[in-house]
Amino acid sequence: MAELNLRRPAVAGSFYAGDSKSLNIQIENCFLHKIGPGEIPLVNPKKENNIIGLISPHAGYMYSGPVAAHGFYKIALDGTPDTIIILGPNHRGFGEDISIIVEGKWKTPLGELEIDADMAENILKNSKTIKIDNKAHQSEHSIEVQLPFIQYIFGKNIKFVPICMTRQDINTDIEIAQSICSSVFDKNILIIASSDFTHYEPQEYAENVDKQAINAILDFNPNKLYD
Repeated sequence: MAELNLRRPAVAGSFYAGDSKSLNIQIENCFLHKIGPGEIPLVNPKKENNIIGLISPHAGYMYSGPVAAHGFYKIALDGTPDTIIILGPNHRGFGEDISIIVEGKWKTPLGELEIDADMAENILKNSKTIKIDNKAHQSEHSIEVQLPFIQYIFGKNIKFVPICMTRQDINTDIEIAQSICSSVFDKNILIIASSDFTHYEPQEYAENVDKQAINAILDFNPNKLYD
């Protein structure tokens, strides 16, 4: 794999541990934490794949790791998906509004994960909004912080597709969703939406606002979610 096609970690050593031994221990501690699942997950060999979507936080593991562990615990019990599509916000505003990388590998202290080139190309082909762009991804953490959990659970052979988003209005998001739906064919896909939900607000207010968002998602009501 050419060096140009290898994305190196931007937040290893800050958002999560910077070496493989420490990172494995940190992830295990997230699962075993008092507000985490309480045990290390075992991957279901039956590959049931009933879960198609996961909302996962992207703060530093010291802050949100045990919460993220709940979601990854559940997907481990659901079996290994064929491909994982990760959508994350663009915090820094670099690059295209909606950017995808269609080839190469991403590196973390736990090794390298390969992009599903066929899936990424199909999503790109089916979208008028998504553009190929590396700049948006180079220093962005929202997708990167999901990868060590994925590697810890599923190993190095699973592939993924990264989509980084600056623009997040309802019409754009529907278009992206349709392009993904038109590209998955008969594959068992897991979609991870990287989101911390409400930031920097009092606990009671944040819980109320986030509960409204969760209820809108459960009701399959995008208009209510965006109100």
